[in-house]
Amino acid sequence: VQLQAFGGGLVQAGGSLRLSCAASGRTFSSYTMSWFRQAPGKEREFVAAVAWSDGSAYYGDSAKGRFTISRDNAKNTVYLQMNSLRPEDTAVYYCAGGIVDMVTTMNGYHYWGQGTLVTVSS
Repeated sequence: VQLQAFGGGLVQAGGSLRLSCAASGRTFSSYTMSWFRQAPGKEREFVAAVAWSDGSAYYGDSAKGRFTISRDNAKNTVYLQMNSLRPEDTAVYYCAGGIVDMVTTMNGYHYWGQGTLVTVSS
């Protein structure tokens, strides 16, 4: 099983990026797929989650109103559209998949991608 995250880069404040997480190696239909992020010197925090089965989404406070998570079943890929980016969004973003009770905690996520760096300049 492999999760491969990509799409990070350098963007100015107010700009947009779309992250992708390509999943392979198994069927994820019953899984929750999520994005977490970790800024330098800080703990990893929850950003957004989507249920692979029906596409229902849940967002952390930092993402509400600015980020959109979605999935493409045909491509086995999860996306994170990030708009109105701020310098404080600078972090390594990780995608994760699992059958979880609480989507906002890292417990229960069986699979993790390698991370993709997002840098937002002021």
